[in-house]
Amino acid sequence: MRKLAGLMCSAAVIVLLVTTASAQTGKQPPQMTPEQKAEMEAYMKAGTPGAPHQTLASAAGTYEMKIRSWHEAGAPAMEDTGTATRVMTLDGRVLVEEVTSSMMGTPFTGHGMMGYDNVTGKYWSTWNDSMSTGLMVSEGACDAQRNCTFTGHWNDAVKKTPVKARMTTRWTSPTTEIFEMYAPGKDGKEMKMMEITYTKK
Repeated sequence: MRKLAGLMCSAAVIVLLVTTASAQTGKQPPQMTPEQKAEMEAYMKAGTPGAPHQTLASAAGTYEMKIRSWHEAGAPAMEDTGTATRVMTLDGRVLVEEVTSSMMGTPFTGHGMMGYDNVTGKYWSTWNDSMSTGLMVSEGACDAQRNCTFTGHWNDAVKKTPVKARMTTRWTSPTTEIFEMYAPGKDGKEMKMMEITYTKK
């Protein structure tokens, strides 16, 4: 990110100097080399929103949430409710989600982002909330029906090591999305840890 910012700043300075010099001399600015043109085209292509971003935009809106969570395999689910607001930002490049809910009787807020990287050809997501100071980072793929599978990780507060998780989302109707998260239980085996039903208002 810093490298890209540096390149953009350098390019902006070069363009400014060339434009100023050209205005003072009355001459046309020098043409870009084929290599420079190819680089500029690559960055433009990488930064232009496309069909995947339009698909993300279709999920924007306000939702009611029904949350079920499990802390041990076979134990009864804990149930909570909440609301989520999703909006597109960065000129249609990233879907931002703001969640207000409760977790184990405690007020809970969360912030998520989801995007599509034109360079890698993969979807990505981030998540952080009021029960942690860390960041969960995930990457995955979605099909034409907007069903997605992600893998990601966060840092375990007790073991101080990364925890890998698998997340899936599927739309059961135009207004209903089901999110599920799976991660290792106390025995190290994968278990379903959370299920969220999003209902669009």
